[in-house]
Amino acid sequence: MARVTDRLPVFPWDRLEPYKTAATAHPDGVVDLSVGTPVDPVPAVIQQALTDAADSPGYPLTYGTAALREAIAGWLHRRLAVDADPAAVLPLIGSKELVGWLPVLLDLREGDQVGYPQLAYPTYEIGALVARAEAVTYADPVADLDPTRVRLLWLNTPSNPTGRTLDAAELRRIVAWAREHGVLVVSDECYVELGWETEPVSILHPEVCGGSHDGLIAVHSLSKRSNFAGYRGAFLAGDPTVVKELLAVRKHLGMIVPAPVQRAMIAALGDQAHADEQYERYARRRAALRTAFEGAGFRIEHSEASLYLWATRDEPCWDTVGDLSKQGILVAPGEFYGPAGERHVRIAFTATDERVAEAVRRLGGDA
Repeated sequence: MARVTDRLPVFPWDRLEPYKTAATAHPDGVVDLSVGTPVDPVPAVIQQALTDAADSPGYPLTYGTAALREAIAGWLHRRLAVDADPAAVLPLIGSKELVGWLPVLLDLREGDQVGYPQLAYPTYEIGALVARAEAVTYADPVADLDPTRVRLLWLNTPSNPTGRTLDAAELRRIVAWAREHGVLVVSDECYVELGWETEPVSILHPEVCGGSHDGLIAVHSLSKRSNFAGYRGAFLAGDPTVVKELLAVRKHLGMIVPAPVQRAMIAALGDQAHADEQYERYARRRAALRTAFEGAGFRIEHSEASLYLWATRDEPCWDTVGDLSKQGILVAPGEFYGPAGERHVRIAFTATDERVAEAVRRLGGDA
């Protein structure tokens, strides 16, 4: 029997294990800045909503409840100035699920191309390979991609790993090109509320799309803003025809967000106070780590948004990873995100305040 894994690369994080072992051996423990996983408590308002919905014996709706779809549309309007029809949104079992399965759900196949950034979250490529489509990278999608072959164009703004954002003018240019050639644009906006030196804009903002969502989908996650990663809750919004098709296929496949999680999503989207508090936590950690790494000889590039510092000492990334692991600090090699990252590392600021302070101490020379 043929195996899907035969056409997939080795899971990149497995290559980091020896360095994790080395960092963990540090007498004062590891400071793990390699993965952007939330470490702070799930806000009480979300926990309570989940608990209140614990007695949910029936099957939930793939489409989500009307209350959830209204909550999603309301959040998009309040936070991003996006006017979304509640009928054209869809809850997801975490955003990675959508990224990995979208080419299959759209019936992409051999001969079709999926475009994604040269420096990018690896799952864009994996989704294409699972569907047997061709994964192609770009520095500039308009200049670098063949519109006769690309059926799905991924944007990621703010970017993982670099933190770079696309402004409204750049997005308008891409949208115009994609619409001219009938290319579906899907914008991964999971870090859109985490702008530090810029205000990220959604592809569905009227200044970008002209008030029409045709040919456009935006993907959002609650994992970072609401410490929701363990709950697996996300959503998409955009082109009503595409949303309708995705809903129809997902119903057949049982891609359903559990009912208690749907209730918790409503609570998370309706409470801005906890998201603002989390933003301030990340801002403090970012400032401390940026100062410490720059003081230790690193150059920080882009990083104006998202949960990461994109850093380099102008050396191979694995040399940097190895050197930092001796100080008990674990970071992600830029190579994980594409060959263009081979001389950078990605530094997450999702560690606890105590671990961030420990990293700052070690980088100051007190290892």
